[in-house]
Amino acid sequence: MVVAHRGASGEAPENTIPAFKLAWRQGADAIEGDFHLTKDGQVVCIHDANTKKVAAKNLVVKNTTLAELKKLDVGIKKGTAFENTSIPTIGEVFKTIPAKKKIYIEIKCGLEIIPPLLREVSKSQLEKEQIVFICFDAKIIGEVKMKAPHFKAYWLSDVKQNKDGSFTPSLEDSLVTLRKVKADGMSSSRSGIDDEFISKLQMAGFEHHVWTVNEIKTAQWFANQGTLSVTTDFPGRIKGALKAKVPD
Repeated sequence: MVVAHRGASGEAPENTIPAFKLAWRQGADAIEGDFHLTKDGQVVCIHDANTKKVAAKNLVVKNTTLAELKKLDVGIKKGTAFENTSIPTIGEVFKTIPAKKKIYIEIKCGLEIIPPLLREVSKSQLEKEQIVFICFDAKIIGEVKMKAPHFKAYWLSDVKQNKDGSFTPSLEDSLVTLRKVKADGMSSSRSGIDDEFISKLQMAGFEHHVWTVNEIKTAQWFANQGTLSVTTDFPGRIKGALKAKVPD
């Protein structure tokens, strides 16, 4: 599967409705978005804890109401074509998702977001197969699996290969974490990971996913390892290449 990283973020403002709609037009199998909780308990799609990167005004999301956040233009920095684009709620993002397509919901804040997040998922009427939760904080994945075990949830980890050939986190440590929180799989960084790490992870009963891959050959390599999804800023490019089965 090809997952659009924050939408088609290579060509449209990340985590916005235009980016998600472009991803669907480009044939993405899923979109990935980042979510925070506002001061008034609304779930919004933005990567950072503040708006400095995406808007002219720097507001801290958890200290700001949805109405205040909606006044910001988070499109203009990507070009005048995206002027007056606003930060979407998760409900607005859900409405873009076609039948049988998926969303990878990355939780970027703390445990406090889980109850309102699950309420929004319930209101969306999406099928359970269309929803995947991801997070770097294993405790949050564990909480999601405890509260909503019927949804898939993957632990995100940046894997680094050390000079001696070992990995941080090691495969053994990764498996301990995955089992402890009852994760369905691991989504790793594209670098610092080899075919043996992936195969042993899979042999232990866990799915492997990867982010963020913008190079065709790298995407094809992971596909050949049985990696189930490749997250990319350019879903059209990667989807087209994988369909064409570009050789190694």
